[in-house]
Formats: sequence, C-alpha cells, structure tokens
Amino acid sequence: MSSISAPTPGLQPVGTRPAPIGRIALLERVHSAEAMLKSLLERWSAHALRIALGTVFVVFGVLKFFPGVSPVESLVTATWGVLTFGIVGGQLALVLTAAIETVAGLALISGVFARFGLVMLAVAFVGIFSPLVFFPAELFADGGPTLLGQYVLKNIVLVAAALVVASRVLHGPSRSSRPSR
Repeated sequence: MSSISAPTPGLQPVGTRPAPIGRIALLERVHSAEAMLKSLLERWSAHALRIALGTVFVVFGVLKFFPGVSPVESLVTATWGVLTFGIVGGQLALVLTAAIETVAGLALISGVFARFGLVMLAVAFVGIFSPLVFFPAELFADGGPTLLGQYVLKNIVLVAAALVVASRVLHGPSRSSRPSR
C-alpha cells in the first residue's frame, strides 16, 4: 500500500511559490502610480509643449525688436532680401520677423488662437530654414555646422514640437470624414 501524504502547510513545490504579499502590494502601487502618471501626461504634456514652444518664439521674437541683440540679425535681413527679391530688408525685415515670431508665440501660449499661431509658425519656418538653401557657406564650414548653422538646425526640434502641438490642436474631424450635404 502506498500512502499519500497531505502537503505540509506553508510548503509549496519548487517553482510554484507565490510572491510574498508585500511584493504584490508594491507592484500594484507601482502600476497604479504609473497609470496616474500616464493619465497626467496624456492630459497636460501637449499643453505644456504648446506653451513652451510659444515661449521660445516670444523670447527669440522679442530679441529681434532690439537692434544688435539677436545673433541672427544679418541672416534674417539677408534671407528676407532673397525671399522678397530685395524688396524687404534691413530693419523692416527684423521687425517683420520679430512680429511674426512674437505673435505666433503669444497665440500658442494663449491656446485660444493656437491654430492661428501654428499658421504663423509655418510661415516663420519657411524663413528659418531658407538659409539652408540660400546661404549654406554661412551655415557649414570645415565639415560641420558653424554656430549660426547650429542655431538654424536646432529648429528641427521646434518643427517636431509644432507638429505634435498641431496634432492636438487640430483634433477635430477632418473635412473628408464629415458627411456631405
């Protein structure tokens, strides 16, 4: 006769031991905190990015209102000269750029006029990246970007930020998905 013995209380076969209660509670707290953080980020990160992007454009736009303060004054005036076939240049170019950047930034910060701000940014980005085509020798030397080139190239991050903001601001249904009349 074989005898079958009942398992000893508190002993489990190898590999089937449950996690201690403390570890399970800790994991549940970690998952709960992660879910709360995710919810917070989903709710506020795009707003924070919109405000940060607007702030960057306000700061750099305002600098251009004051002669001799912005490090890109000569590049701005030269770019306007090329884009407008010499019609706009000098101080007018700086004031126009300052106004576009500042208004775009304020519109983004307000949130109410964010769509308008994004349109203004699109216009600004044309001017910001035009020197890559028109003045590559000023932006690149000795196999790498100059300080001015770095100043222009860092705007790629601002474009990416603007795309994220646009994806949230333009959250309504597209025209193609609306029912026709």
